[in-house]
Amino acid sequence: MNSESPITRRNSRRIMVGNVPVGGGAPISVQSMTNTETCDVDATVAQIRRLEAVGADIVRVSVPTMDAAEAFRKIRHQVNVPLVADIHFDYKIALKVAEYGVDCLRINPGNIGNEARVRAVVDAARDKGIPIRIGVNAGSLGKALLRKYKEPTAEAMVESALTQIDVLDKLDFQDFKISLKASEVFMTLAAYRQLASQIEQPLHLGITEAGGLRSGTVKSAVGLGALLMDGIGDTIRISLAADPVEEIKVGFDILKSLGIRSKGVNLVACPSCSRQNFDVIGVVNELESRLEDIITPIDVAVIGCIVNGPGEAKVADIGLTGASPNNLAYVDGKPNHKINNATLVDELEVMVRSRVAEKLKAEAAAESTQRDKANIIARG
Repeated sequence: MNSESPITRRNSRRIMVGNVPVGGGAPISVQSMTNTETCDVDATVAQIRRLEAVGADIVRVSVPTMDAAEAFRKIRHQVNVPLVADIHFDYKIALKVAEYGVDCLRINPGNIGNEARVRAVVDAARDKGIPIRIGVNAGSLGKALLRKYKEPTAEAMVESALTQIDVLDKLDFQDFKISLKASEVFMTLAAYRQLASQIEQPLHLGITEAGGLRSGTVKSAVGLGALLMDGIGDTIRISLAADPVEEIKVGFDILKSLGIRSKGVNLVACPSCSRQNFDVIGVVNELESRLEDIITPIDVAVIGCIVNGPGEAKVADIGLTGASPNNLAYVDGKPNHKINNATLVDELEVMVRSRVAEKLKAEAAAESTQRDKANIIARG
């Protein structure tokens, strides 16, 4: 259903966070951060696995102490998704998690002390192929910048970023990404737009402390959507005061709405009106709940009447048009069979899962064919 995105992405350097490429034209990755106590290994592992299940590409874990670093080592062995260690001030923690297999270090060079300490972290990162994420936050700008600018501004954020970058430049370390986050949308937009033209490194997008599930989703969609349409952004994190799983879902929904990246069910549904021939809102809510485990891209249209229903159904993998006495189901844009209201949700779920299974089978066959061709070429 989604046409190819018309967005031209900003050219950026590619770094690798574990096995996930960030920048350089790679798919925009979606990430979140655990909110469990890191030293509670079981709880943290369980949350990371839930994030993996809904498609998280990268997960960040706070590592504020050496005890947390030891817990991180145990966590690293139990999950597959690339992990970013969130560290502030103590360079020894950075060195320890580098030893334990971290995939990225979120640590600002200017916050960890003298040049020898910074060099030690950079050398460890270089030696182990670990990128660094510089994180600038409007709420934690240095005192000198606040004296200069009087208050947090986009210009102050960019100056802070360039100061941190200069430290890494002097050490000839270029494998980093950078974020410029504020809770105020316009400040965030201005900061990213100013920095985007000054560096080649990938940009990590986010509206920090965006708010609760509804308000934070709206604010993030407005801010990140504007930047993404400018071609700015290589990885995103939606900062919500909610279950981190919701951050991943919202992140993919934003990318999906812009035709940038599709994962899971793209559910097109009418807002319902007096023409509806079934409870559209109830059906959509139930379908979303039942199908949230699906990460294979699939377009599903649920329209309550025959005015807009046929048009939407014809461009969806699975479609439904409300009609009386029975509703009409579509498969691959073609009328397939009729469904009565009593079995509506059950039948739609079966249809969607069947179509997903077909897609996965086709993908597996295509991959097998590619491997066979590669083996033939390799054998000469």
